[in-house]
Amino acid sequence: MVYVVVVYDVQADRTYRFLNFLRQYLTHVQNSVFEGELTEGDAEEIKHRLESMLEADESVIVYRMSSEKYVTRTVYGEDPAEDDQFL
Repeated sequence: MVYVVVVYDVQADRTYRFLNFLRQYLTHVQNSVFEGELTEGDAEEIKHRLESMLEADESVIVYRMSSEKYVTRTVYGEDPAEDDQFL
């Protein structure tokens, strides 16, 4: 397993495509920011799909850690990740 944080910067009218795709795998924690644990296979699939979705002047940054235990996460205010636990 691998822990990732994904941040994207795309045209405003295209954000829904990235939002809908990434929600299938990760937790939406802020505008254009997702995080979560993935299998290596899912990480590769996401990488290829995101690359194919990008247009000129758009970007995606993936921060990858070998495990969530190596991440110190501090939230000030309400934590959007907690909402996803209660569907």
